[in-house]
Amino acid sequence: MTTQHKSPSSTTRRNEASRRAILAAAFELVQEVGYAKLSIEGIAARAGVGKQTIYRWWPSKGAVLFDAFLMLSEQPDGGGSALPDTGDLEADLKAVLRATIEELNDPRYDEPMRALNTEITHDPALAALYAERLDGPMRELKKQRLRSAQRAGQLAEGLDLDVAVDMLWGPLLNRWLQRSGALTPDYAASIVETALNGLRPRH
Repeated sequence: MTTQHKSPSSTTRRNEASRRAILAAAFELVQEVGYAKLSIEGIAARAGVGKQTIYRWWPSKGAVLFDAFLMLSEQPDGGGSALPDTGDLEADLKAVLRATIEELNDPRYDEPMRALNTEITHDPALAALYAERLDGPMRELKKQRLRSAQRAGQLAEGLDLDVAVDMLWGPLLNRWLQRSGALTPDYAASIVETALNGLRPRH
């Protein structure tokens, strides 16, 4: 009787341990060998599981890599992390963009993030998953901060918040993707200042 009660939770723990081992292996390997050489077989060998275990949970290596990013971004409370709201919109946005730049410039994340972005452009199902589980929730957090600024009279009431988010974060991601220039704190500040000069309500 005691064994029967323990079995389901033991299986759940084993499954979760295997899942995390697989995701960690995928993230490590894509840094070491690049996305083109990343394989389900290689991930399975690194994680110490059979490749059928991976195929049972994920349809492709791109889906595995995406879940690895989700695991890295998981919050202890299970939710997203709100953007800072000190009342100073310009300072808050500059702080967030500087943090984004630090992440994009981190060599641990560069290859995996580029691989994921490439895969999303070729896999509509993965793109939809990315929009639903990562990009969409993050976009909503950004819009929440801008709504707070609207309520404080710092942004125009009729502002299209989706366009505003694209104006603020789009240049940063575009420069990173195309390697068209350095990602620096000064560039982040310039983006925010340029965007807000056109977004502030006219008196």
